[in-house]
Amino acid sequence: MKKTALIVILALIPVLAIAGTGRAKYVFFFIGDGMGFNHVSLAEYYSGHTEGLHGSLPLSFSAFPVLGWAVTHSASNLITDSAAAGTALSTGTKTNNGMLATAPDSTTSLKSISYKIHEAGYRVGISSTVGLNHATPAAFYGSSISRNDYYGIAAQIPACGFEFLAGGGLIDSRGSDGNCTSAYDIIENSGYTIAEGLDDFAGKKNSTDRIMLLQENGRERTELPFAIDRSATDMTQADLVRASIDFLYSEDGPGFLIMSEGGKIDWASHSNDTKAAILETISLSDAVAVAVAFYEQHPDETLIVVTADHETGGLTLGLEDGYNLYFDKIDSIDCSRDKASEDGKDMMKELSREARIGWTTSDHSAANVPVFAIGAGSSLFSGRMDNTEIPERICKAMNIIF
Repeated sequence: MKKTALIVILALIPVLAIAGTGRAKYVFFFIGDGMGFNHVSLAEYYSGHTEGLHGSLPLSFSAFPVLGWAVTHSASNLITDSAAAGTALSTGTKTNNGMLATAPDSTTSLKSISYKIHEAGYRVGISSTVGLNHATPAAFYGSSISRNDYYGIAAQIPACGFEFLAGGGLIDSRGSDGNCTSAYDIIENSGYTIAEGLDDFAGKKNSTDRIMLLQENGRERTELPFAIDRSATDMTQADLVRASIDFLYSEDGPGFLIMSEGGKIDWASHSNDTKAAILETISLSDAVAVAVAFYEQHPDETLIVVTADHETGGLTLGLEDGYNLYFDKIDSIDCSRDKASEDGKDMMKELSREARIGWTTSDHSAANVPVFAIGAGSSLFSGRMDNTEIPERICKAMNIIF
């Protein structure tokens, strides 16, 4: 999205926020995987830098009128993993690291709000920039004692019956040994239409009730590319959100829940890949801007919530001595660490240090994460909360029994 268009949207937010006082009929639930407060600040400062500002430029969601923060520990660890955090955000229950929508007793399956909302008559869309059977999106339709049972999790997709699924593909679609029936065949045989690419989606969307949208040749992929590596033909998170609205919304329809994950903020942060982490956060902002545009048309009935499952990388804005950040040091970086040579990876690490941007870990941290909200029921998301309270509050905003 162009900066000028974004600024216009942001200027409207304070006025429109007043209108969102009724029941939430259209809910957007964005999860920036691994996105802490400092990821948001860093992306804002870098956006300001690219515009020649001495300061920061708000992201589409950081100007929302409601701000809270969420505690993220799991049932087993003070530092959560994505499976336990995804479980908390989808079911409102803590579980152990490594477990997906399953209680710590290892036997009790937990029910996601996506099922409760679907049973109440709403349409449901689940999308991610990484594999649809990766921890966070999977927590909204599946359950397993092991998040790594990718094939078993993918095989649960047909039973959910959700109308719209989209993302980077499926991990281990033929099982870990490659000898199983294709999960894509199982999904198609259950009544889902699979579209590969936006043109294919446009040609199929009006002739099916349930669809899975992948990139072109998406059955051979497991995630969307990093924003920094993206080609002109690659889909973006904003494309997925736009397609989900296109498929789920109708003027006289029942309403919807759209869960959209920006999964590669986490992946970039695990690699301490500063430039990629910045651009992934901005990519999430672009996706939220699509929801904000929808909100402008339906301010009384739309709720947008943006949060994270945990913080990744222990990101810090300021390193060693001094009171400056030097963003020009990372301007020349033009690929992710995944695409760089070993020498290139060393150079990228040094450029990040020269920019005075630091990382304390290559894993998750115990830092609390932000919660941004606007629209119908948004006041529920102010202040300190546990991550398990977020799905409960979404249901409350929709007048659905949790």
